[in-house]
Amino acid sequence: MAERPAVPLPPGSTVGVLGTGQLGRMLALAARRSGYRTVTLGDGPSPTPCGQVADREVVAPYDDPVALAAFRAEVDVVTIEFENVPAASLDAGRDGPPARPSARVASTCQNRAREKAFLRDAGVPTVRWADLTEPEDVAAFGFPAVVKTAAFGYDGKGQWRVHGPADVAALPTDVDLVAEELVDLAAECSVIVARGVDGTVVTYPLVENHHTDHILDWSVAPARLPAPVAAAADAHARRIAEAFELVGVLAVELFVTTAGDVVVNELAPRPHNSGHLTIEAAPTSQFDQQLRAACGLPLGATTPFRPAAMANLLGDVWVAAGGEPDWAAALAVPGVTLHLYGKTDPRPGRKMGHLTALADTPDDALARVLAARSALVH
Repeated sequence: MAERPAVPLPPGSTVGVLGTGQLGRMLALAARRSGYRTVTLGDGPSPTPCGQVADREVVAPYDDPVALAAFRAEVDVVTIEFENVPAASLDAGRDGPPARPSARVASTCQNRAREKAFLRDAGVPTVRWADLTEPEDVAAFGFPAVVKTAAFGYDGKGQWRVHGPADVAALPTDVDLVAEELVDLAAECSVIVARGVDGTVVTYPLVENHHTDHILDWSVAPARLPAPVAAAADAHARRIAEAFELVGVLAVELFVTTAGDVVVNELAPRPHNSGHLTIEAAPTSQFDQQLRAACGLPLGATTPFRPAAMANLLGDVWVAAGGEPDWAAALAVPGVTLHLYGKTDPRPGRKMGHLTALADTPDDALARVLAARSALVH
């Protein structure tokens, strides 16, 4: 069912963003280009990546009732750049600004058990999984397994590989846990899907992802994977968007097993690191699409201009360079674009920015973006 009919919000309207990181920053830049105002709310410290470019930044906890009421009174619609906000912060009732995506979508994606149950009920395949009442219950589930915290895990945090009883002692006892079957992977990939107020669904081409130390290292699109894999991934993403009655953008992270299965790993109800390459590669970036969905506008075209690749810039680059990276050397590589997020403390593992490269083939785009990143430290 589509959201109740509504008049599209015109330029000049104000988009409220819960979250203050780089995803909000890129949304605020897209909004400003199209003539929309943005107000961001989060717990700082100020100025945040989003706050640097938003029209106004509210520094407060997500559940601060006074700050939240003032925020809602100032905006015409609420969206998120960070899914782990209290669902109540999105639910403003019938008289408040609409939340796109809804509190239900965000709440489901905040908890791996709820998310896996939703996917099961929607008929979308995942790896075999189970709730764990106690850490020791993983033995009944079966070794080897991946045990994850049910909530607040990202970039590999809150995950443990458990190969036998000796590994169980390392599991926490004070949080809810889920167990997932450890499968042999042929590839990791993702689909960015958007759904509008009118129920229209669009997807971007499948993205192939490579992780290092559980953090996304690079992405390339279209994925260098067989057509049946891309078709299955696209079908999963569309089914999820429809089952959620999504209004907004959602990233579907997938595993391709060595047996040829295409299964959903996780969901993120917002733009995604692997979708950053759409800024240069697509007629409508994932951030423009989020703005369109939130404001009730028609969704934009997603067919890419050219193959593209993205490489993350972590704080490790600054450490390896012994200070400021050699930006001129990186940008001397043809087809490369630089994005920095306005962060001043380049800690190891911290996402500071990214590079994107366009080329005639996915392999060439990937080679260019990796060459540009390597040039930063020489």
